[in-house]
Amino acid sequence: MRIVPRWALLSSGCAPVLLIAGWTIAAALEGPGYDPLTRTISVLAAYGAPGYWVMNGALAALGVCHLLTAWGLRAAANAGRLALGGGGVAAFVVVALPAPSSGGSLRHGTATVIGFTLLAVWPVLAAWGGGAAPWALRPGPAVAASALMAVGGVWFMIEMQRQGAAGLAERVVTSMQSVWPFVVVTSCLARSGSRSRRRDEQPAGHP
Repeated sequence: MRIVPRWALLSSGCAPVLLIAGWTIAAALEGPGYDPLTRTISVLAAYGAPGYWVMNGALAALGVCHLLTAWGLRAAANAGRLALGGGGVAAFVVVALPAPSSGGSLRHGTATVIGFTLLAVWPVLAAWGGGAAPWALRPGPAVAASALMAVGGVWFMIEMQRQGAAGLAERVVTSMQSVWPFVVVTSCLARSGSRSRRRDEQPAGHP
């Protein structure tokens, strides 16, 4: 298994922290009229919003984190690394094409859907079989992670249609997507650490 650099812990661990801090601060700047349970993150990043720069800065930082993690996650299959990096690029596109202050935006919506899709499928694409794989890169956990993200996406769409708790659904699924790279990196480092300990414990002259 190819070694994952320890700095990937920082890039992957910062992703959910920056995202959640961004929408928390931007919502506070928006004031009491903003309901995070029903209103989406895009509202916070829209032109003219009080927290415009905060939310878009957090999304750009999230994109950087995903790109760095994809680069360092050498233990994952290349298709998954490309999908994770593509999700990072999609975050930059979302920043470049923010939602308008009122109404919808096809370009913004398309970039958001592409980003969500890439981040939802990357766990499955990154997985590889065999007992030597870190647990988060095994097919079972990877499929479960992608399935949960897909279910979260469906939940979000339903809430959008019924004008319900779309903000809550979006925050749950984006939180899952931002945390999973950290879970994968942690499992890779734990696996490589256990292999190193086993080698150190082998008696001298053991093959």
